[in-house]
Amino acid sequence: MRRLFVVAATLPLMGMSVAAAAAYTPGAVVPASSSVSPLAGCTIADTGPGVKYPNTELEPSLAINPRDPTNVVGSWQQDRWSSGAAAGSGFGASADGGQTFTTGAIPGVTFCSGGSDFSRASDPWLTFAPDGTLYQMGLVETKVPTGGNTPTGMSVSRSDDGGFTWGGPTFIAYDTDTSLFNDKNSITADPTDADYVYAIWDRLDSPPGKGSLKSSENTSGYRGPTLLARTTDGGDTWEPARIIYNLGTHNQTIGNQIVVLPNGTLVTLFNLIRNDNKGKIRGYNVAVIRSTDKGVTWDSNATLVSNLQFVRVTDPDTGAAVRTGDIIPEVAVDRTTGALYAVWQDGRWANGAYSHVAFSQSMDGGRTWSTPTKIDNAPTNVNAFTPSIAVAHNGTVGVSYYDFRNNNAAPGLPTDYWFTSCTSGCTSPSSWSETHVEGSFNMENAPVARGYFLGDYQGIATAGNDFGLLFARSGSSPSTSDVVYTKVTP
Repeated sequence: MRRLFVVAATLPLMGMSVAAAAAYTPGAVVPASSSVSPLAGCTIADTGPGVKYPNTELEPSLAINPRDPTNVVGSWQQDRWSSGAAAGSGFGASADGGQTFTTGAIPGVTFCSGGSDFSRASDPWLTFAPDGTLYQMGLVETKVPTGGNTPTGMSVSRSDDGGFTWGGPTFIAYDTDTSLFNDKNSITADPTDADYVYAIWDRLDSPPGKGSLKSSENTSGYRGPTLLARTTDGGDTWEPARIIYNLGTHNQTIGNQIVVLPNGTLVTLFNLIRNDNKGKIRGYNVAVIRSTDKGVTWDSNATLVSNLQFVRVTDPDTGAAVRTGDIIPEVAVDRTTGALYAVWQDGRWANGAYSHVAFSQSMDGGRTWSTPTKIDNAPTNVNAFTPSIAVAHNGTVGVSYYDFRNNNAAPGLPTDYWFTSCTSGCTSPSSWSETHVEGSFNMENAPVARGYFLGDYQGIATAGNDFGLLFARSGSSPSTSDVVYTKVTP
């Protein structure tokens, strides 16, 4: 559907496969977050609404320094609230390949971390520029005791020493109009030019009189375009945020993520949500748009990857909600060949009753995509959810995810974390090799935020042919969670 550019001749290897590799072996799982919150004792924003879960860490993002693979950095929601977002953005930085982490809070983002405008932070995302400069982006919002709509914004912080210290945030969006809600951001440093970094998100617009705005769940009656802000000078200044894709009234995007092809073309993947039936694609759809001029102009029409068959995950024993990355697709690119890979949760293999990990690939720069393939090994009647994806230097595609396959009749909800990889023929389920990473832990002990919640996404990154995994797990007592790291090697 997109006709604005032809893939340049710099991608001659797209159709080639790589040699088969051995299955991956996980290393030790080590704590990345601290057992004591860096925001402990801060009560300035504890007026509600909702319940705060002290010392909880969840929804981590991961980045590994391209100039130094021993420099591993994560960021996460720190001290989650049941009603949305967290008291701040935590971080953990390692100089020994993820064996130990120095932890803290990104300064100045919220009241509790030394700021003055916002009381809560969410959706942390990390990216390393090719010169080793590190950026962290997050959603910030002010919650008031009366609830309802709140001012929201987007913050970007920069670290010049591998994530151990951080400068003050730049607020690249700040909407005091409570009919607007900024949501589900990501940030991508251009691997072809260290001066360019792209921050992207969606912003829901609630017409007057429509009541409380609920992002990502209640799209009818709202519009939700995709917004972009760029820096072209290594984060010293940011261009004003602007709309790059707009579906009009009653429709929105969510989960926007940018990857950069070897020829410099930007590809943004997202969930395209239509409440009208234009194009006969009502509902959720995985889609992409592209830019060939570093984000100045973008395709006006999206290319569809697939429809996304939404499944709401529940506790199989009690029916309680489990909040997952159910409407957030993920994307990765092979920086050598330009091959694109996407994963998301989908119910098509269980008649809409259970969620599984769907995979699709594009060998032509995102113009066409393969039929979705189920790549998890969970039984059809068991939920698998929240996949994350990355591509190693040798072209191996790696995907991590949770599932409930080890649940039994005993109390609790045993949950496991898995890693699966493929080197060629990835559209065939038999081409994927699975590794058990961690578990089982009891999902019923996770913090509750519209369901048991460990994050809409988890962290994955590569160093050479190794994959780093940063993920949240529930604790041994109710309403607890922490973030842990491991490296899987071929």
